[in-house]
Amino acid sequence: MGYFQTPWHIVLLLLIALLLFGGKRLPEIGKSLGHGMREFKDAVTGNSQVDDAPPELPPAETAETTATATTATPPERETL
Repeated sequence: MGYFQTPWHIVLLLLIALLLFGGKRLPEIGKSLGHGMREFKDAVTGNSQVDDAPPELPPAETAETTATATTATPPERETL
């Protein structure tokens, strides 16, 4: 005996999920679940495909920007 013997069980579960998460959130949940399952399957089988390129690092600061930042005078303090 299984839990899902009739289609009504599945319909009931889908209605409960719709009430809990809402209509806008369900596609996001399905997409992330599918992505996670695909990554798990690829990890188990040994297929490793990189879809996303590694993020690029921001450009290094030049000597001019660091020189202007160090030569700026601090604001004057008020004396009482």
